Amino acid sequence: MKQCPKCNQTYTDANLNFCLNDGELLTSMYDSSQRSYADDSPPTVMMNDARITNPVNWQQPAQPPAVWQNQQVMQYPMSMTPRQTMAVVSLCLGIGSVTIGWCCSLGLLLSPAALITGFIALSQIKKDPQRNTGRGLAIGGIVTGVVYLAVYLLLMIVYGAALLFGGLAQ
Repeated sequence: MKQCPKCNQTYTDANLNFCLNDGELLTSMYDSSQRSYADDSPPTVMMNDARITNPVNWQQPAQPPAVWQNQQVMQYPMSMTPRQTMAVVSLCLGIGSVTIGWCCSLGLLLSPAALITGFIALSQIKKDPQRNTGRGLAIGGIVTGVVYLAVYLLLMIVYGAALLFGGLAQ
């Protein structure tokens, strides 16, 4: 049961928290025979006293602890991974010259760089094929660089011819 402290009206609804007449916060009314259900925590358990220890009378271990001995470390052979950095750079420069090389003639810088790095990669692969790989990537970079230069040269010839013959016709 709950009661309003202002108007002293009692309510039997346990879910009601405020007085319906004046809006005052209701207070709980319990007689001594009722157990409070608001506190559902378990009762406090009293434990035994702390154990008393005497470190002076402790027994020493039968054997001294083992001393760490330097262990031999297994040495595994290192495998060298093949390098193909120059070949990848050549292919990236070649693709860049063909795709974005037409903007501001940027391909005139990228295409020769693709050719140079491609030939360097092929040279390294020829000298040490166990350590350097990526022959196909290097050839791809060389081919894309040559394709850009060929198409650019062809366009310049066509443009020059159009200007020359267009100027003669007037």
